[in-house]
Order: sequence, then structure tokens, then C-alpha cells
Amino acid sequence: MDVHGAQPHGGDLGRMAALFPDAPRPWVDLSTGINPWPYPLPELDPALWRRLPSAADEQALKQAAMSAYGITDPDAILAAPGSQVLISGLPFLRPAGADVAIIGPTYGEHAPAWARAGHGVRMIADLPSLEGPLPDVLLLVNPNNPDGRTYDPARLLPLLAEISRRGGWMVVDEAFCDLRPDLSLASHAGGEGLIVLRSFGKFYGLGGLRLGFLLGPADIIRAMAARLGPWAVAGPALAVGAAALADADWQAMARNRLATATATVLSLYLKGGFELVGGTDLFTLVRCDRTRDLFTMLGRAGLLARAFTNCPGLFRLGLPPDSVTFDRLAFVLMR
Repeated sequence: MDVHGAQPHGGDLGRMAALFPDAPRPWVDLSTGINPWPYPLPELDPALWRRLPSAADEQALKQAAMSAYGITDPDAILAAPGSQVLISGLPFLRPAGADVAIIGPTYGEHAPAWARAGHGVRMIADLPSLEGPLPDVLLLVNPNNPDGRTYDPARLLPLLAEISRRGGWMVVDEAFCDLRPDLSLASHAGGEGLIVLRSFGKFYGLGGLRLGFLLGPADIIRAMAARLGPWAVAGPALAVGAAALADADWQAMARNRLATATATVLSLYLKGGFELVGGTDLFTLVRCDRTRDLFTMLGRAGLLARAFTNCPGLFRLGLPPDSVTFDRLAFVLMR
């Protein structure tokens, strides 16, 4: 399965509407793996839209994130306007020419980012052995996108110790780790060699807010902060992020709701004769018979799934947000 190459991203509903002009409205995007039941936006002070973000606003977000992620070192965390800007910028914080090993198949933006910064990038199938040669930079996504593969911290920490002893980095993209806090290395933030990326929008259902976090040693945090410049995160995003990250009750409710919804939709895929390849509680990776043009079938029903051009028959689908969408999806899958 080679899904780590250049692929069109999900979310282009305008293109789908042009391809399928007779599809029922409204279009529903099942391609992005974002919580369809977002965090309820708090009432915001109108001044947040008029003034520059303040140091107090930034500190409130940092404190909420530190508590949510189990971070004790305030110098080990940086907020950014989405994790994508961190993925693009991080490779430039290491001198060009590093040997970068990425465990794949995985999210397709990592490899090009490291290559653009002049590093040697290679894909590997699993964690390297402590006894064998180790890369300068080991990058993994946990839980992995798109197959949901997970890595126990008990396996990662000894490897981290050896990589960092040699001056290397372990970069862990935890974009979907809000679903599985037990897998996170965030509590180790600040230690040598460990760099963690966290995404806010997926679990909280607010992808348009553009908020993410870099966790790492203080020198890396300072270098990225200089690269981003002042006022990197908008004031409204700071306020919403601080409220959501402090809301433990909503987080627990969301995990339960997503798990229940996933169990229901998985049974639907099985009844429809689809192979369950993997996933998380925000998306499912399925394979269908090559004779079934699932992309077109879904498009005609006003549904967008994530297709992989390098792997015909493989699709990633998020959760239907309501009973109407579920019925639309069921109608397609049972055909």
C-alpha cells in the first residue's frame, strides 16, 4: 500500500459539485477526518477581532494546553496557526543533509517538507531496531494517518533515548492523539531529541480555526517562534483554544460519542462487504472491490470520501454527522 506520495487533499467540495451537478444538497465532506460534532464556540469579546493578541491571551492558551497535554515545562511548548505550518517549517531548523526516516505509508506532507529543506528522505515500514543503524531523524505519526496504526510509548522511549544520545531527533505527529491520550509522548516534552506536533482542529472539530502546537526542547521552540514571528495565532483562536483545552468534561464526552459512532459505521461497512483496513475514531480506511466505483457512487449521493490515486479501491471516510447523512451513506454502501 503506497499512500504516502503526492495526493490531492480532501475537502474540495467545489470540485465535487462540478463533477456531480445533480447530487443532492448539501454536500457532506467525509474526507478530512475532522470531528463532525465540534466544540461549541464560546461567546467571544468583540475586542478580540479588533486588537492584536495580547501576552495574557497567549499565556492563557499555553496554560490550558500544558494542562491538557500533561506538560510541565513552559519553555517546551509553542502555539502556531495550525500544525501544517510546523510540518513545513520544522525541517529547516536542522542543518541540511540529515538522514530522515519516515514510517509509512503516512500523511503525505511530511516527506516533501523534509526534502525541500535539503534532507535525504526514505520511507521505512516500521520502527528501526536499537541494534541496527539509526537515522538522524525518525518521524512517525501516532495514531497513523490513514491506517490508524499505533505505537506504544514503551517501544518509543528506548528508541528516543538512543537517537537523542547520538544527536538525532524523534519527531512524532500526534494529530489524532486526543483520541488516545495514553499513546502521547507530550508529557516528555522538553527532553532532548523529542519533537511532538499536536493538531487542535481535528478532535475539536474546528479545522478552520487553524491552531496547532509544537512541543520540544527549548532551543527548538525558540527557533520556531522566531520563524513564525509575533502574533502568530489570532486572538479568537487563542480564546477558543484555551476554553476547549480546559474543558475536560467535553473531551470525555467527545471521545465516548466518537467511539460509539465509529462502532456503528464499522458495522455498516462490514454489512456492505467492505474490507476494514484500519482507522481511528475519526476516520475509517476501507478497501472495496475494484468493480465498485465507490468514489462515483458517493459523489452521486453528495458525499466526498478521501480516495488514494496510487491505491485504487482504497478510501478513507470520516463519520457522518447526522442520521440523514448516515442514511445516504448506507444507501450507497448496500448497493
